[in-house]
Amino acid sequence: MDILQIIKNRRSIMPHQFIEKEIEEKQLEKILDAANWAPTHKKTEPWRFKVFKNEPKENLGLFLANKYKQTSKNFSNFRYNKIVSKFSQSSVVIAICMQRDINESIPEWEEIASVSMAVQNIWLYSSSVGIGGYWSSPKLINFLSDHIKLEEGEKCLGFFHMGYYSGKIVEKVPGKIKDKITQFK
Repeated sequence: MDILQIIKNRRSIMPHQFIEKEIEEKQLEKILDAANWAPTHKKTEPWRFKVFKNEPKENLGLFLANKYKQTSKNFSNFRYNKIVSKFSQSSVVIAICMQRDINESIPEWEEIASVSMAVQNIWLYSSSVGIGGYWSSPKLINFLSDHIKLEEGEKCLGFFHMGYYSGKIVEKVPGKIKDKITQFK
């Protein structure tokens, strides 16, 4: 498959669509290596990935569900169970983190953009090998440092849920590109 076809076929595949098939360690290493080739201004390489599998993944899901229960003004058992199930249905969950340049030599948005490009590399490579993914950024990401140690200046931007899936992906047809371009000739 050529790169344009991979880009066009990339979709958000939700955890409930995942099948029970483990992502092999060697495959996960390739996926994360693809992330490492993202562009970065001044070579800050701000992406940091916390990879959760097996029991640590389940524990993270329970931790976040319990944080939701503690902090919610309108608690819902449905929402609580949905948080737990997202983690249990995923083969791998990656906490997408950004390590802010301590010197703040570039604007924060550029480092967020670099992390986003690293995640896009994860998504594209995963899609090319039949692994689905979904970037979730709930408010609960702000509590990650209560569960694991984050470095000074490091913050979580979301969770990337991954797994093999079966079934058709929903066809997506974006709006026309010509409606989004202004040319100055």
